[in-house]
Amino acid sequence: MIEETNISKAIIKTAVDDLLNNLDIDVGIAGAGPAGLTCAYYLAKGGAKVAIFERRLNFGGGLPGGGMFLPRVVVQKTALPITKQAKIRLKRFSPQFYTADSVEMASKLAVSAINAGARIFPAVFVEDVLLRENNKISGLVLNWTAVKLAGLHVDPLAVKTKFAVDATGHDADLARVVERKNPNVLFKTPSGKIMGEQSMWAEKGERLIIDYTQEVQPGLYAVGMSVCAIYGLPRMGAIFGGMLLSGKKAAQLILRKLKK
Repeated sequence: MIEETNISKAIIKTAVDDLLNNLDIDVGIAGAGPAGLTCAYYLAKGGAKVAIFERRLNFGGGLPGGGMFLPRVVVQKTALPITKQAKIRLKRFSPQFYTADSVEMASKLAVSAINAGARIFPAVFVEDVLLRENNKISGLVLNWTAVKLAGLHVDPLAVKTKFAVDATGHDADLARVVERKNPNVLFKTPSGKIMGEQSMWAEKGERLIIDYTQEVQPGLYAVGMSVCAIYGLPRMGAIFGGMLLSGKKAAQLILRKLKK
């Protein structure tokens, strides 16, 4: 017999237990785009306890939309090991370029992260951080996206983290929250401030996004387009090798610190 209240109990009990189990984690990632998902996969594979908080109901960021709603994206040869581990099917277009179905790519990156042990919480946005001694980020402050959209005043809840990752994309929302609420905080940029991304230059952007993937402020790493926004780098368009490699590099840097 199907009893409606038992359905409710099952959902509430297991969901609350899951949230309680992720209140103290190694790494909290804001954003489930391609860079965030890749970062989560390599972190979880390396033994870290990691959760992604995604403000939308879906994952993949802008990836599923491909290039101007054409559901294809380009991936460089250098990122093939990442697509291979996720079992993403590619078509060779040139010696250096491959194309992928953007919906398949987003889905398989998410499945890979989940299978490795990462947890994805949808419809949750990061509205603030826990900032402690030496301006080190030691946690994320969360609320439901519905609360923000409705314009309601509902107090948030906090999650403790050893490291946080800004994978929020073009606007670098997490880093901007830190900057807006803590004017004394300086980022590792020439000006100490978030610089904003530049116009499209794919070749330059794909190279620099990897070079600049690093800790941008104590306890905070940036991946993907957040790197471009923070450091004033060019955007790249529908080519995603740099996004994947940025996520992997950040995971490797964080894992080294976790093991110290």
